Amino acid sequence: MRAKEMTVAQIASELSLTPQAIYHHIRKMKDTGLIEIAKEERVGHFIETYYRSTAEVFHLAHGEGEKDAECSEAQIKDALQAMEKLGIKMRCEPATAAKVRDITKKMKDPWHSDWTEKIEELSDVDFFTKQSLVEFANLVSISDGDFEDYLKGYRELRKTLKSCVESEKPKKKG
Repeated sequence: MRAKEMTVAQIASELSLTPQAIYHHIRKMKDTGLIEIAKEERVGHFIETYYRSTAEVFHLAHGEGEKDAECSEAQIKDALQAMEKLGIKMRCEPATAAKVRDITKKMKDPWHSDWTEKIEELSDVDFFTKQSLVEFANLVSISDGDFEDYLKGYRELRKTLKSCVESEKPKKKG
C-alpha cells in the first residue's frame, strides 16, 4: 500500500486471505494511523474504498525497555555478520553488539527532535530530501561541543568495529 492505493479486495487477493480478515487488519491499521483512506469510488451500487500507507517508510521500535535493547543488539549482530557478504570478516564478542548499541545511542543525543517534526510538515519536500534536511539542520544547529562529542562517538564506533575485523577487501584509494 506504500507503492499503490489498494482496495480490500485487491489486498485480499494479493495476500490470499479473505476480505473479512483484511477488514479486521485495515480497521486496526487505520485506528493506529498506519494507513488512511486515499479515495472512494462508486462502482455500480457499491463504494470501493482505496487505502494507502501514511508514510513511505516505517521504523518500528519497541521503546526504551529491555526488549528494545535485545532487539537492537540482535540487529547489530546481524549487520556485523552481514559484513562478510561485503568481504569483511568480523570476529565479534557478544559484548560488542551491546557496546555498539550504547555508542550509537549516545550519538543520537545531540539531535534536536523538533527539527524532525517541522520538516515532516513540509509537504513540498520529498521523503529522501527530508532525511538529508534533518541531518543538515541538526549539524548546523548543534553546539561545537555537542558536535565534537558526536565525532568522538563516531571515532569510538569506528575503533570498536575495526577491532573486530579479521580480514577485509583491499581499501579503496582516496
